[in-house]
Amino acid sequence: MSVATFFMPSVNIIGDGAVQQAVEYAAASGFKTALIVTDKPLVELGYAKQLQDDLAAKGLAAHVFDGVQANPTTGNVEAGLKILQANKCDFLISLGGGSPHDCAKGIALVARNGGDIRDYEGLDQSAKPQLPLIAINTTAGTASEITRFCIITDEKTLIKMAIVDKHVTPVLSVNDPRLMKNMPPKLTAATGMDALTHAVEAYVSTAANPITDACALKAVTLISENLANAVADGKDMQARDQMAYAQLLAGMAFNNASLGYVHAMAHQLGGFYDLPHGVCNAVLLPHVQRFNSQVAAARLKDITAAMGEDVQGLSDADGAKRCIELIEALSKQVGIPAGLEELGVKKEDFAVLATNAMKDACGFTNPIQPTHDQVVEIFSAAY
Repeated sequence: MSVATFFMPSVNIIGDGAVQQAVEYAAASGFKTALIVTDKPLVELGYAKQLQDDLAAKGLAAHVFDGVQANPTTGNVEAGLKILQANKCDFLISLGGGSPHDCAKGIALVARNGGDIRDYEGLDQSAKPQLPLIAINTTAGTASEITRFCIITDEKTLIKMAIVDKHVTPVLSVNDPRLMKNMPPKLTAATGMDALTHAVEAYVSTAANPITDACALKAVTLISENLANAVADGKDMQARDQMAYAQLLAGMAFNNASLGYVHAMAHQLGGFYDLPHGVCNAVLLPHVQRFNSQVAAARLKDITAAMGEDVQGLSDADGAKRCIELIEALSKQVGIPAGLEELGVKKEDFAVLATNAMKDACGFTNPIQPTHDQVVEIFSAAY
C-alpha cells in the first residue's frame, strides 16, 4: 500500500462573519504588522480599508500592496516584497482570489528563504517555512487559500511557474460568503468552473486516495447544484455559501491528489496570452477528459453520478461520454466561451504551448501521459 500525505492549513474558518474571527486570530497570534496583498478592484470596493480598520481596532498595523495582476508575475512578487521589507511586516494577509493568494505566497516564501521566486519552481524547493500568511478568500474557485500550490508568471519567458511547496500553505484560510456576493457573473462562472476542474482532475489523478475522492465527488455535486444559481443571482447567499464549501472541498482534493493536463495546458495559455485561468480550464476540461476516458472511463462515470445523473445500466464508456456532455452543458449555461478561438489563441502557437505544458508539474499525475502531438491535438480540439 502507498503512503498518503494530507496537506492543508491547520485552521480553516468558513461562514458568515469568518473575517472577524480571522482578525481575532491574528491579534491572538502576537503578530504586529501586516502586509495586505490584494488587487485594485477590492481596494475600490472598500474591502482592504475595512480590513485595515478591523486590524487597527485590535492594535495591529497594516500596509496594502494592491498591484497584483490577474495572472501574478515575478515583478508583482518583487514589488510586494519591497513594501513588506520597508515596513518590517511580520505576517501577510492575502485578500482576494487565487491571484492575491499566489502573489502573497511568493512574497512570503522569498521573504523567509531569500533569493528570487524563480528559485522555487517545482516541488518543495524551499528550506524554511514562509512568513505566516492568512488567506482571506473572495471568490469560489481557486482554493489557493488552502493549498501548497503557487502559480507565478515569469515575465521573461511568459511561462507560468508551478511552485508546489508545503511551505507556502497558509496558516489560516478564511471563506466568508459575504465577501463573494459582489463577484460579477463572469468571474463567478470562471472561478466555479475552475473549482469543478480541480475536483475532476483530482478524482482521475494517479495520486487520488479515498480522502481526496470523497472531497472531489462532494465538490462536484455542490457545484452542479449551485453554480448556475450563483451566476444568475450573485445575492443568492445559499448558492454562495454552498459554492464556498464546494471550492474548499475541491481544493482539499487537488492539494493532495494534484491535478492533470487541463491545468498543465491552461497555465501555458494564461502565461502566454494573459488569459483568465478559470476560463482556460473550463474550455479545456471536456477535451482533456475525452482524451483521459481511454483509461479513466470508470472514474468519469462516477463523476456523472455525482452530477446527479442516473448511471445504472450505462457502460463505463457511455458514463464517461455523458460526463463530458454534462460538463459542456454546465459550461455553456454559465456563459463560458465555446473555444480557444474566442479567447484569441493562435493555432501556430500550439506546438510551443504543448512543449511547455509537458514540463508543467501539474501534468505528472494525469491518468495517461500524452505525447507532444496528442497535446497539440487536444489544443486543436478545444479551438
